Amino acid sequence: MLFLYRLKSVNKFMEFSAKQIAELLNGEIIGNDKILVSDISKIEDGKSGTISFLANPKYEKFIYTTNASIVLVNKTFVPSKPILSTLIKVDNAYNSIATLLGFYDSLIKNKEGVSSLSFVSKSTDISQISYLGEFAFIGENVKIGKGVKIYPQVYVGDNVKIGENTTLYPGVKIYFGCEIGNNCVLNSGTIIGADGFGFAPQEETADYKKIPQVGNVVIEDNVDIGANSAIDRATMGSTIIHKGVKIDNFVQIAHNVEIGSNTVIAAHSGVSGSTKIGKNCMVAGQVGFAGHLTIGNNVKIAAQSGIGCNLSNNAVVQGSPAFHYRDYQKSSIYFRRLPDTNKRIETLEKEILELKTIISTIKN
Repeated sequence: MLFLYRLKSVNKFMEFSAKQIAELLNGEIIGNDKILVSDISKIEDGKSGTISFLANPKYEKFIYTTNASIVLVNKTFVPSKPILSTLIKVDNAYNSIATLLGFYDSLIKNKEGVSSLSFVSKSTDISQISYLGEFAFIGENVKIGKGVKIYPQVYVGDNVKIGENTTLYPGVKIYFGCEIGNNCVLNSGTIIGADGFGFAPQEETADYKKIPQVGNVVIEDNVDIGANSAIDRATMGSTIIHKGVKIDNFVQIAHNVEIGSNTVIAAHSGVSGSTKIGKNCMVAGQVGFAGHLTIGNNVKIAAQSGIGCNLSNNAVVQGSPAFHYRDYQKSSIYFRRLPDTNKRIETLEKEILELKTIISTIKN
């Protein structure tokens, strides 16, 4: 398509017409089909020469004041005032802008070639690799699939397997024997396969003896892992991240953990050893899991919750220790009133003491 050619022909910014965008997104143009844009903006501070979108009715007021040249809107949108921007009506504005962002993202990350400053062991074949950056290290007997991109200063240990079209951003470290699937993204600073936290207390010397961690980490297809997250290798067997899992920045996954497909985990959460989390779960930020738990499918856990027991399918919990979110929200009303309630109790105790004194005086 002309639109795709246009994307590939520019160095840094996109530049395309409303007509080209409408063709790509199967949209309907309301306005000037020849107007060009070269960047993307939020609707509330849109500038001339940019494309924006309106998906949430909460932001409708901005469509009447935005300077964005093109705005994507849902086909159901009916304006209540005149609009200066060219509109492109699509089935789903949010999905459509995601498609455009995907093209933009692929453009700016279109790295190719193998740097002479990288190191590749002789027993590893990199003939299918798409990009290998400066000071990357590839160990012995590594299997690398077609289209893989490995950015500078990545370490890939011996006997690692990396599937097709996976991207390892700068500073990723993958220890020996781990397996990464197809279409995965590991962001900068991610560490896969560091030793699990296993130490045996010694009664005689009151110190700890390290337990060797001889397992590995298996990451299936279409997994995204945020920056500076760590997934520890199993003591024995595998720590397993199933297909479609999305893990945010600064998340700790301990040894022998298993995370079900399409589960999402937000930043600063931690999962202790041997806990199993089901499919399609949603874990908000700063959630902590105790070890050896079983979390069912479709579970939702609110931010800063502490999970100390098993959770059944479809559970929705909040708090530390966590319990049903509606009960937690009701209880939070009382939490907030505790200082006032305490004052009232102290006042009542004082009044009761005074009454006892009066009664005692009357009796005497």
